[in-house]
Amino acid sequence: MMKTLKEQVVDNQLPRHIAIIMDGNGRWAKKKGNIRIFGHKNGVTAVRDTTEAAAEIGIEYLTLYAFSTENWNRPRTEVDALMSLLIQTINKEVPTLQKNNIKLVTIGDLSSLPVDVQKKLQEAKDQTKNNSRTTLTLALSYSSRWEIGKAVKDIAHKVKEGTLDVDSISEETISQYLETSNIPDPELLIRTSGEQRLSNFLLYQLAYSELYFTPKFWPDFRKNDFYEAILAYQGRERRFGKISEQLTKNI
Repeated sequence: MMKTLKEQVVDNQLPRHIAIIMDGNGRWAKKKGNIRIFGHKNGVTAVRDTTEAAAEIGIEYLTLYAFSTENWNRPRTEVDALMSLLIQTINKEVPTLQKNNIKLVTIGDLSSLPVDVQKKLQEAKDQTKNNSRTTLTLALSYSSRWEIGKAVKDIAHKVKEGTLDVDSISEETISQYLETSNIPDPELLIRTSGEQRLSNFLLYQLAYSELYFTPKFWPDFRKNDFYEAILAYQGRERRFGKISEQLTKNI
């Protein structure tokens, strides 16, 4: 009997951290003759499916690009609808997170979010903080350039205070001042909708990540699509600047 996609995934070769740019909600809705928020609402099912799939096969960290700083430039009606949908989704999905032992965390400029959204997010994070199976990170009001700029300012303040020596600043130092300081860098980035760009997402952290692009719009993305991405990752050779012979011979 042929193995399912899930059964084909090699357990001891799983990426610890997978990041996803959830793209195509608006275009999906437009193709169906509906308004953009209809696509965002249907994208929630893909979030649930993917998060459950990640927890089931043992992915330790899953990061979803939910709302960028640039998204604030969208029509006011769409932004307001997205914020309302975020609150509804949090209320509805916390029991699912609890059931699957998933911890919710956030990255981004949360202070720019509406106060009621901030409150709901904090409640959800508090309720799930002791869960340990998978850490689900939502990137909200996030952009990598904002994050790096903030890190540079924070490091500069430390140098000015005399608590950090300029000559001691390393790649590790920079990583410690990023929003993802407590999260390993992603080994795999998935982007839906066929677009092939990073869109200001985890630019520093994705330096050595494998990139996987699928033409499927996010509302159509399901567990098998997630497994396909992992299988593609497992079929690649990750060299980190070395050559194949060095990897096979442990040179």
